[in-house]
Amino acid sequence: MGVVSGTAKITNGDKTFLMTENESTYIPLGTIHSLENPGVLPLEFIEVQTGSYLGEDDIVRFEDKYGRS
Repeated sequence: MGVVSGTAKITNGDKTFLMTENESTYIPLGTIHSLENPGVLPLEFIEVQTGSYLGEDDIVRFEDKYGRS
């Protein structure tokens, strides 16, 4: 995951940190993670998936205040 513009608050496992423009992080397979925009400016980011399977039907949502299934 990389930030194009704005600021992202990332929770990656047991670590929480801020990322800004031109910064990125790696989220290992199976790691509980979340992303939020802590600021008032729009957040733009790029997510890149790697591996032999790139579907999204294996996602487990532990909490979703936006009502996605």
